[in-house]
Amino acid sequence: MPARLNFALITATLMIAGCAQESAPEAPAEMAAPAAAPAVMRSAAPAGAEAYIIAPADGATVTSPVAVAFGLRGIGVAPAGIDLPNTGHHHLLIDTELANFDSPIPANAQHVHFGLGQTETTVELAPGRHELRLVLGDHLHTPHDPPVTSDVVTITVSP
Repeated sequence: MPARLNFALITATLMIAGCAQESAPEAPAEMAAPAAAPAVMRSAAPAGAEAYIIAPADGATVTSPVAVAFGLRGIGVAPAGIDLPNTGHHHLLIDTELANFDSPIPANAQHVHFGLGQTETTVELAPGRHELRLVLGDHLHTPHDPPVTSDVVTITVSP
């Protein structure tokens, strides 16, 4: 290896090693603790926007699988991931309530996502009493502000 290149490599290595050993200056007290995470930005819902369950009717006795049709007033449907104003996609809550309107809606058997923009479905439900509710989520599955939800529809699934 030429002497100049060897000297340059040794010098660079020593400079890097020296920098690594220096301690960083202390941060001012107001910067020492990390700031709290910002709140989730919720998409605005237009005034008067409503979600509702078209079918089954509240108080109906049905058989499983249960056909459920979704309705909206004053707001449109767009698939998850598509950020258009005054739109969202449906989430069907089965026998549960949404615990937190400031976070994305969970995806599980009680929080069923319709991220492709579907407006109807069929669900398998055990015989007995069940409560259904719609919650519209924005492109990131987060409820709007104010939330666009349906009234609870109570049904009985016969054996």
